Amino acid sequence: MTETQAPSLQPHQRRWLDLLDDYAQRQADEADSIALFRVFMSAHADAAERSLAHGHLTGSAWLVSKDGQRVLLTHHRKLDRWLQLGGHADGDADLARVALREAEEESGLSDLVVEPGVFDLDRHEIPARGDEPAHWHYDVRFVVHTTGNEAFSVSDESHALGWRDIAAVEKDADADDSLRRMARKWLRENQAT
Repeated sequence: MTETQAPSLQPHQRRWLDLLDDYAQRQADEADSIALFRVFMSAHADAAERSLAHGHLTGSAWLVSKDGQRVLLTHHRKLDRWLQLGGHADGDADLARVALREAEEESGLSDLVVEPGVFDLDRHEIPARGDEPAHWHYDVRFVVHTTGNEAFSVSDESHALGWRDIAAVEKDADADDSLRRMARKWLRENQAT
């Protein structure tokens, strides 16, 4: 494809692709997933809009305790599963900011800090509910750290919240596959030397 044939990308799409490039340097074994996100982000300048009916970007937080040993999970009200905190971008192209916002809103915690690089990518189908058809979430996940009080409050989006030992999540055969993958990544990247 020549330069004149290349699709014109918006600045926020270039930032998304830069995030993927950085992630690819650290997670070369996830080339297929990265390619899937790259095609989606390149094709849809409106990918952060929930109105993109067949799929859209979401931002999630791997919210870890100050000691780095625990992760805060939500028993998601709509999906009825234990998952990481996160949600729709609702037009915000800064996905790290989305992850931070969702972590604060869903946990009631303040004094949170988000790491700038992507921690994990996960595309998953959301089942149809009411008038909303089944669609894809292209979930971009970031590490968020607590720096203050770790006493959370449960929002309307959750049945419950709970701090879970990350090593236990990695070994939990009943845990969501993507949670186990993130636990493995966290443990691998944060091994005591």
